[in-house]
Amino acid sequence: MSQVETLLAAAGSAARDESASPAERAQMLMELAMGLQRRPKTAQHLSAALSLYDEALVLCPAEDALLAARLAARRATALQAMPGEGSAPIEEARAAYEAVIPVLARLGGPAELAEAEMNLGLCLQHLAGAGRARIGEAIAAYQRALRTFDAKRYPAEFAILQSNLATAFLSMSSPLREALAVQCFEEGLKAVSLVEHPVEYAMLQNNLGNALQSIASSHALENHVRALAAYDEALKVRTRAARPVEYANTLANRANCLWTLGRADEAQTAYAEAQELFEAHGELDKARAVAEAMRGA
Repeated sequence: MSQVETLLAAAGSAARDESASPAERAQMLMELAMGLQRRPKTAQHLSAALSLYDEALVLCPAEDALLAARLAARRATALQAMPGEGSAPIEEARAAYEAVIPVLARLGGPAELAEAEMNLGLCLQHLAGAGRARIGEAIAAYQRALRTFDAKRYPAEFAILQSNLATAFLSMSSPLREALAVQCFEEGLKAVSLVEHPVEYAMLQNNLGNALQSIASSHALENHVRALAAYDEALKVRTRAARPVEYANTLANRANCLWTLGRADEAQTAYAEAQELFEAHGELDKARAVAEAMRGA
């Protein structure tokens, strides 16, 4: 049996287990749905998870408002992860978060409230790109999440929020947007380390490099040198063997930087390796973009 079939069979048994209360059965279904959301997050896994959340919501006792809110929030995370274009799943997820956040604020814990605010921010940021929300709403949601997810107690979440804020700032028309983004990435890097939070560390270093490359200032050379150092830090985690696609992303970004610094031969070598990896892993749009960059370098 596939993973989906195995978990759905377990879900059927859990839903029919009359030795457990309806709330306990709903909780079991939620845990199985969360299992389906773990990698690989295929459309089949996510559709099955949504079905389990729906079944759990039916089982959930009407008086258990907190469990219902938790189920709706977890279901919204599956909607956010659904592949494909279009805003309908994100709109549905946004509505779910807006409905459950007051309940979590009243009955839940600070961390689950902050997580819901962070995910609401992601929905709003996505919708802002489609003209269906304001980017300021996303920024406000991230800032509310930071009341709990601070650098000391929740370094990984703090780093992710700083990255999200930076991306939001970059989408604005303010002339200070790149500087604000760089500040966010640098704040995030104060909270994480290469050893303890390698994934977040590499993400922030890669994105910091991108922001530094895009700043329009009289310190362009200095910024590109700093960007190159940031990419080198990211590549300590994003290796070809362990994380080939992330490695290729950072390698392509680094190649852009090398080309700007006048190191064309090194840039061409890096572009070629990135293109090879993107093609090998089915990232054909990225492979074409790199090929175009190679022709211009």
